[in-house]
Amino acid sequence: MSFRNGEVAPGRAQVPADLRRRAVDIKGNAIFLDAAHVGICRIPDTAWYEDREIPGHRFAVVLAVEKCRMPEADNPAYGWVEPARDDIAICRAASIAVNIANYIGALGFAATAHAAPVSEVDIERLAVLSGIACRFGDQVLSPFLDDDIALAAVTTEYALAVDLPLAPVRHASRGFRYWWGINGAESGRERNRRRCRPTHLSAYPMEQVRRVDRPTTLIIDDEVPRVPKRASFFDRALAGDLGERTRRQRWRFAYKHPTAYGYMRMIQGMVPIQDGAVNTSADIRAYGDPAANSRAVKSLSYALGADLTGICEIPRYAWYSHVGEGQPVTPYHRYAVVMLIDQGYDTMEGASGDDWISGSQSMRAYMRGAEIAGIMAEFLRGIGFSARPQTNVDSHVLHIPLILWAGLGELSRIGELVLNPFVGPRFKSVVMTTDMPLEVDRPVDFGLQYFCNHCLKCARECPCDAIPVTHTVMFNGYEMWKIDAERCARYRLTNTRGAACGRCMKTCPLNKVPTVDGPLLHRIGNWLGIHAMKLKPLLVPIATYLDDRLGYGRRNPVKQWWLDLEMIDGVAVRPAAGANQRDIDYRRKLNTSREKIAYYPASMMPPPDQKEPCAVDRKAAKAAAAILETPQQARQRVAAGGAKPLHYIPTPPLDPVNKAID
Repeated sequence: MSFRNGEVAPGRAQVPADLRRRAVDIKGNAIFLDAAHVGICRIPDTAWYEDREIPGHRFAVVLAVEKCRMPEADNPAYGWVEPARDDIAICRAASIAVNIANYIGALGFAATAHAAPVSEVDIERLAVLSGIACRFGDQVLSPFLDDDIALAAVTTEYALAVDLPLAPVRHASRGFRYWWGINGAESGRERNRRRCRPTHLSAYPMEQVRRVDRPTTLIIDDEVPRVPKRASFFDRALAGDLGERTRRQRWRFAYKHPTAYGYMRMIQGMVPIQDGAVNTSADIRAYGDPAANSRAVKSLSYALGADLTGICEIPRYAWYSHVGEGQPVTPYHRYAVVMLIDQGYDTMEGASGDDWISGSQSMRAYMRGAEIAGIMAEFLRGIGFSARPQTNVDSHVLHIPLILWAGLGELSRIGELVLNPFVGPRFKSVVMTTDMPLEVDRPVDFGLQYFCNHCLKCARECPCDAIPVTHTVMFNGYEMWKIDAERCARYRLTNTRGAACGRCMKTCPLNKVPTVDGPLLHRIGNWLGIHAMKLKPLLVPIATYLDDRLGYGRRNPVKQWWLDLEMIDGVAVRPAAGANQRDIDYRRKLNTSREKIAYYPASMMPPPDQKEPCAVDRKAAKAAAAILETPQQARQRVAAGGAKPLHYIPTPPLDPVNKAID
């Protein structure tokens, strides 16, 4: 709760005068952050604890978080979660409240988060007044979740439309409206389905997806180079490689919208505690069963809020060669626990993919991932195992190869992006590395290579034509549809009508809801896509045609809860350029003859310890297409004993002392 007081911007945001529209924005943000209930009320004088009233705070945003399911009694995670179940929920509720307080602060209004044990207000009383709970004797209960909730509140001077208290009801009706999720609520049928699944399995039946020994795209393990983090185009932009304008925009990229601005305080605050001491006096003999350990670790990840979790051994090439200002990385853990955080289907439905919520979708997922992996790593260190969260801000590993090997998806046409069979590309990843003995998962095959070979929707809808239309190539030892990473990064960073870009994620046909709450057509299509592999040639053309003709990928303005605002000099203003409001264009023709992808293989990467700008040579990068192999050519070369291509060899560090050691 050290960030509970939102930093107040130097000027007031250009927010609507309509208090109801303001309330939609605040409530949408809380639901986006995974609150189960959220309501708003005025704060009566009697709700403040004695002599602790905060001047000017007359409104309260009150939220509830549902407590996690308890692992099964024979699951080692039972003993981990049972004593901490209340604390896990309180932590999540406090996190949401802190982020809401920081968001309101970014709008220029004072706000303070309250949660046990740090609060100036009677949160239970405010929960009743805001209409999210009822009081029965000494208990405050949710009509739907009973006492299985943790509460938090945000008090503020920001005026909002208020809700009415509920009529006293101990248990809400479990009738037709509940079981069918009327008005967009999660249905009782979906809740019941999830409740029946073992706690080490996700909400999605990944156990039904076909498993294979290797990822479905070719990886020549011995040839994949270890690359420096400095080679990432977001890092290159920060170093000035893409010019001064792009460098300036990279500095403000994560702060362009006030919601993301609010999230960043917590994201940055978790970085210093990613590393920690291992409890060397702990007795680890009880953890000799890798299968039981994996089951427990997965259950813990889901209790903390991960959406999908897989485990793999870390291949050599998944470690960065260098991080920071060129510090070499020596691999130090054997296993990776890979977790995916869904970026939110409903929010994505209301977005164009490259409008003002796009950056916040990423930052929210990165923040939740850092919380989950950070808590898990700290816990494992406490029971005697070395562990470290690898987050988007501070990671020693590349996530994409780990997502593949952990069996969470296949590499897609979107290039350096894995698609999951249930949430498609709509996720961000976080990794926890450890030496705890774990049973690993195998890669998956749900026919995505055939699908992506015959679906060009992401390439057609990409606003900067960064996604290839042609077939896969071999890039640094990987078979992939290699995107034009420079062009993509430039657009995402300099987009004047939005905070970032996730247009490919928005329009991908796999961006659907295949659960009980999803449309029947989505559920049937998802089942066929996973189980009817031999019918792909028949089904894929039908699926891609219907996806367009039924309008999937279009914006649904009803679901836009956020305000289109841009942070300029620390103040939220209406964007001068407006907001992207793209919809799909299924009539657009793609011209493969004009495709000019710029490739920057390992040999064209900047030295890992170069601090000064290293300008890109786009002309040479385009010409590099001529030296790339096709997967078939690579297989033939390897079979014939041919040498590794010279362009797989990374640019060495300027200082030989910084040479990485495998």
